[in-house]
Amino acid sequence: MCGIIGIVGKEDVAERLLDGLKRLEYRGYDSAGIATIHDGAIERRRAEGKLINLSRELRDEPLPGMTGIAHTRWATHGAPTTSNAHPHATEEVALVHNGIIENFKPLREELLAKGRHFDSETDTEVVAHMVSDLVEQGASPQDAVAKVLPRLHGAFALAILFRKHPGLLIGARLGSPLVVGYGDRETYLGSDALALAPLTQRIAYLEEGDWVVITRDGAQIYDSDNNPVERPITISGVSGALIDKGNHRHFMQKEIYEQPVVVAQTLRSYLRRIENQVSLPDMNFDLGGVKRVTIVACGTSYYAGLVAKYWFEKFARIPVDIDVASEFRYRDPVLEEGGLALFISQSGETADTLAALRHAREQKQIIAVVVNVPTSSMAREADLLLPTHAGPEIGVASTKAFTCQLAVLAALAANLARANGRLSPEEEAEIVWHLSEAPAAMNQALAHDAEIEAMAHLIAPARDVLYLGRGPDYPMALEGALKLKEISYIHAEGYAAGEMKHGPIALIDDAVPVIVIAPSGPLFEKTVSNMQEVQARGGKVVLISDAEGIAQAGEGCMATIEMPKVHPLIAPLVYAVPVQLLAYHVAVAKGTDVDQPRNLAKSVTVE
Repeated sequence: MCGIIGIVGKEDVAERLLDGLKRLEYRGYDSAGIATIHDGAIERRRAEGKLINLSRELRDEPLPGMTGIAHTRWATHGAPTTSNAHPHATEEVALVHNGIIENFKPLREELLAKGRHFDSETDTEVVAHMVSDLVEQGASPQDAVAKVLPRLHGAFALAILFRKHPGLLIGARLGSPLVVGYGDRETYLGSDALALAPLTQRIAYLEEGDWVVITRDGAQIYDSDNNPVERPITISGVSGALIDKGNHRHFMQKEIYEQPVVVAQTLRSYLRRIENQVSLPDMNFDLGGVKRVTIVACGTSYYAGLVAKYWFEKFARIPVDIDVASEFRYRDPVLEEGGLALFISQSGETADTLAALRHAREQKQIIAVVVNVPTSSMAREADLLLPTHAGPEIGVASTKAFTCQLAVLAALAANLARANGRLSPEEEAEIVWHLSEAPAAMNQALAHDAEIEAMAHLIAPARDVLYLGRGPDYPMALEGALKLKEISYIHAEGYAAGEMKHGPIALIDDAVPVIVIAPSGPLFEKTVSNMQEVQARGGKVVLISDAEGIAQAGEGCMATIEMPKVHPLIAPLVYAVPVQLLAYHVAVAKGTDVDQPRNLAKSVTVE
């Protein structure tokens, strides 16, 4: 979601703040701004759209000052205009904010009654005025913030400047991540370690409800009861080099091509090739005692969870429930004590999923998380941390994080099966073998990129596209449709192939391409029969299958995409590649913003 960076420095900070914002672009945004304190006044530069517009503002009107805050905004309250862009400011304070202040309307009414004037439509400006009102009455910055924070309902990460205190910065978090960075006579605030990577590797993560007073000499952290606390300083290990696209046109394309390597890296953490075993990190509970699994996730991570449901039930014979995180708490699920609640998130900060995790904790569930950020909020609250090793994913549409999630979930399925006596050593060795084959098979899939690019023009003019699959290929159909929607803005839907005749077949005509995901195997014939129902009604089919499948059913298709023949266990990892590439090339053909599609954010930190 939105991005924050703040610096209390020993030299002018504007350029470094802008560099930090560039590292936060991957989170998604529609406006940006910077504020500093100079010559006893708060100065701001803000701009709609991309950071190049803010760069121009800074070039035309440089912004001096050794203490500053900066922000990339993804609009929630108020349109993405310059007046709604952060930082928001009064004469006394300036602040930036990630999240949503749910009770901003009554707070705004209260401030209007006091005669305060608002310049934006945002919920954030309310906080600036609340703090400013107290400061103007003589409160210290610390006292003002301590009084305001308990009155804010919702989710927030805040960074606040004070005109009369040019060497001071205050940050606070509730539901949105915020980290403190420690440098040489400088101290920093950031949404994540990546934003601070070129400045410092020494960081501390604020815990829920924490707030922090930052000076050039360090930081004093307080908990939600205003008690001074210490949070451990860790070494982030994030590269200080600005991540670039290399020789790829977009980050998404680069990250699709990185998948064989990062999946291999991820599997290396979970496979013991010599012993032919699948291993997990140390845990303080027995997987053999787990009688039910509840999976909770959002978006692409939810589809990874759907694949895992097939695997867990097939291999471990354990019943699995799966929920969209935003619905989980509100249906008041029945959770038997001692169940395994599994949460999947790229960032580990997704607001809905994090709230669901805490609800499951209250219901006496064992908490397991699959995350790409091992220092995230979810990771820190887990009983079993299952990290992916995808590395930073900059493209908003998830690609390599998804396939690494699948790799981890396959390893977990094997462990559950073994712990429950459902997996013999020979069967486990076979699983290890097939998982080890996945990176090479994904490389083979990438070899068909040029063919997929060549046929993308067949899909680009469409207004509607359907995706079909059976078994674990059904979640891949959902994921393929999501990818196409996200970056090409074409309406697309994924269906279980057998459901076509129960309604969606009414949509079929020669203007609706149908993407069929059907590797040869036990479900192939059934899927092809559904595909032929589409063809009989004039539907234009793109068949994604292996050579055997294409030989049997490719005739009459608008196009075919050939994949290597693989074991059904690893088919979801391999078939993720063509659906990603197809979405990518269609989006390029349409000229959309592939890496930062409209209205989307990388990490959704509000409900």
